[in-house]
Amino acid sequence: MGAAQAYFCDGRGPMTLARLILACFFTLWAAASSAQSFDDLVKALPDGSYTDRAKVIGAITGTGDDRAVDVLEALLDGNLDVLKSNDAVVVVSKKGRDEIATDALSGEDYGAIPSRGSTKIKVNNALRRDLRAAIGTLTLSSANPARRLAAANAAFAAPDPEQLTSLEQALADETDSNVAAAMERAVAATRIADPATATETKLDAIALLGKRGGQSALAVLNPLTGSDDAAIAEAADAAVTHINNQKQLWDLAQNVWFGLSLGSVLLLAAIGLAITFGVMGVINMAHGELVMLGAYTTFMVQDAIRNSAPHLFDWSLLIAAPLAFLVAGAVGVIIERGCVRFLYGRPLETLLATWGVSLILQQAVRTIFGPNNREVGNPSWMSGAFELGQMTITYNRLWILVFALAVFVILLMVMKRTPIGLQMRAVTQNRAMAADMGIRTGWVDAMTFGLGAGIAGLAGVALSQIDNVSPNLGQSYIVDSFMVVVFGGAGNLFGTLAGAFTIGVANKFLEPLTGAVLGKILVLIFIILFIQKRPRGLFAVRGRAVEG
Repeated sequence: MGAAQAYFCDGRGPMTLARLILACFFTLWAAASSAQSFDDLVKALPDGSYTDRAKVIGAITGTGDDRAVDVLEALLDGNLDVLKSNDAVVVVSKKGRDEIATDALSGEDYGAIPSRGSTKIKVNNALRRDLRAAIGTLTLSSANPARRLAAANAAFAAPDPEQLTSLEQALADETDSNVAAAMERAVAATRIADPATATETKLDAIALLGKRGGQSALAVLNPLTGSDDAAIAEAADAAVTHINNQKQLWDLAQNVWFGLSLGSVLLLAAIGLAITFGVMGVINMAHGELVMLGAYTTFMVQDAIRNSAPHLFDWSLLIAAPLAFLVAGAVGVIIERGCVRFLYGRPLETLLATWGVSLILQQAVRTIFGPNNREVGNPSWMSGAFELGQMTITYNRLWILVFALAVFVILLMVMKRTPIGLQMRAVTQNRAMAADMGIRTGWVDAMTFGLGAGIAGLAGVALSQIDNVSPNLGQSYIVDSFMVVVFGGAGNLFGTLAGAFTIGVANKFLEPLTGAVLGKILVLIFIILFIQKRPRGLFAVRGRAVEG
């Protein structure tokens, strides 16, 4: 008897055949269901029981559609509705007293919907668990590394043992080193939170978090120091101690960075004053207003670019810098030729005259631009921050430090390697002899004052990125600028560099202990006492004050 004949003659044949037919039917049905489009699955969410909805959520997760996370998050938050007017599935958001509906699939804005114009798609606790797991799976497997990183960080912040399998699978598939490191931390925290995890595995996870360190790791490890399991408590205590020791070192490094950042700002604000006050011996109380003019030049350049050529916005600071130098430098030459040149040798009268000029400049800016702060934006290359160990470094502060050092080097080259720099130094050391040798001392005075003023304008470009652009901008830095110049040594550029960074770092180490105001007072007292011992500052130079 053939195999087919034996099969059908066996009493079990018809039953087996029926089962085979049913199995094929269900297989084809499952394949057809899995082939359903994302749009069809979302439209099916309102139908059926909670069990049916759970199956649809699983199918949506299987599609991997980019829109799936937004839809599932809206469902989890209770913001996914069905419009009664056209049965469209919409995301509902509040805008004032109105409820605004947006199509969950197409993004079409339906505007405000009437009260009871939609029906909420309901979820229960079991579905919420399924939704969280589905969202975690989708984000962890997203094609976008930033989204995967955000998902890993979220999983670390709120460990969920139900996500452990998804996390482990995502970690095994991960190719980006930064994301993989975040996923390792998330897996470790989730294993610690899972009661079913073996002790040895938990000890490995504790060791990993202790090695990675950070404040967030302490939040996971601190509760474990009181664990009933002696091995876990001991391992957690050792990890916490290690992290705290690391944190102290990184806090020290962070304070040094903050001090260097503040020092770069002080250097920019003071380096122009080092020329006008240190080299020329002029107490220029309008120096802060020259800084302010540089900031307002930046504002005007950005405003023109926004209105006429927005694609050039990332170049706005590079365009503004030379213009700010020219504007502030020209105003500086006008101040020197119109006022200061008549007052050489009379420091008190020079101080009062330049203070009057500062008031005039402030009022002029208030009249033209108004008293309110003006918006100056950060180009994309100066926006954001990055992590260095446990330190956070913002790009705008980093570029200001680079800019300050570049200005310092260029100014040093001008003073040492150019004819105008040579003439400036000659007039500083001996005005009478320089004049006898044919140097036009009046012209040198004007150019020197203009150079110092132009550098103040460059400082305004940089300060516009970290401070409010207002008529009072310069007043915040004038006292600190004088302190830097006096402490470093009047007229010495290296003294200005050393003074700026020394005062900046000292301020940042004192502020946590004494507060910002008292810290500044203590720094001022230290400088006064230091000047009593070294009247010419850190680096003294010969100048007009010691001639003859």
